[in-house]
Amino acid sequence: MTQPTPAFLDHDRPPVPDLVIPRGVLPFHLDGKPVRGRLVRLGPLADALLTRHTETDAVTRLLGEAMALTAGLASALKYRGSFSLQAKGEGPISMLLSDCTDQGELRGYVRADAERLTQYGRNPSARALLGRGYLAFTCDQGEEMERYQGIVAIEGADLAEMTGSYFASSEQLRSHVRLACARTAEGWRASALIMERIASEGGLGEALDPEAQEEAWRTAIVLAGTLTDAEMLDDALPPEALLHRLFSLEGLALGQARALAYGCRCSRSRLAQVLEGFAAPDLDHMAEAGVITMNCEFCNYGFRFDREAIRGKRA
Repeated sequence: MTQPTPAFLDHDRPPVPDLVIPRGVLPFHLDGKPVRGRLVRLGPLADALLTRHTETDAVTRLLGEAMALTAGLASALKYRGSFSLQAKGEGPISMLLSDCTDQGELRGYVRADAERLTQYGRNPSARALLGRGYLAFTCDQGEEMERYQGIVAIEGADLAEMTGSYFASSEQLRSHVRLACARTAEGWRASALIMERIASEGGLGEALDPEAQEEAWRTAIVLAGTLTDAEMLDDALPPEALLHRLFSLEGLALGQARALAYGCRCSRSRLAQVLEGFAAPDLDHMAEAGVITMNCEFCNYGFRFDREAIRGKRA
């Protein structure tokens, strides 16, 4: 009889989608102009991530926007690590979290009070859902590097405006962010367009005088403003074609596309290590009918451990 693998050695993932979007993030810049950006298209990955939990459409939409935004910001990482977005507020959504690794492993979850949500109508704004609180943008460069975190108060009606406030106050960077998430005929889809104005010194727009640089940036924002949610979420419209629609006359140059994947990184071994840190009486209290169940909040999967297999922390 084959013996089961001990929990601390079992690195298997739970039964979640093995899904990769090869061209999930497409970087670009406008040649000779102080504009660079990234177009994020989650495609069917959005549906796979968002349908792990049952939430209202308004809550699901905000989580989808957060994950598309996080994927775009993480694509700028120059090191092995991860980028995360976290929102904590006093509204019916008490926690919103998404993170993405430098390899494109994306995940997210939201914690919402279902009873309080009923007081906000069918289509509340992101500001109403989050209430007063803060946004934290965190770059985790691994154990050997210092973690960088920027924190700003929640300001603006939607997540795009909140992100713009972060760029302006914490990064001193002018930006334009457009986010879209909706339930389509193919399932949930999410997308992000992120543009940044590059400084003239050593930047892509250094050949232009200051007035021409400013005009080029304003033109890029106007063109980006013509983008519709339907275009951003249309699987049949390739990202290259979408960007050419917007910027073909502005010297569009495309970068190397990056893949995105279903990125929950939970495993039995990791959760077993957590359980081993508890004392025996605490483990006994957690157990029901001799079984301890631990749920991963990202993939909404319950891991079951036999109480007898977990030794716990010695007194």
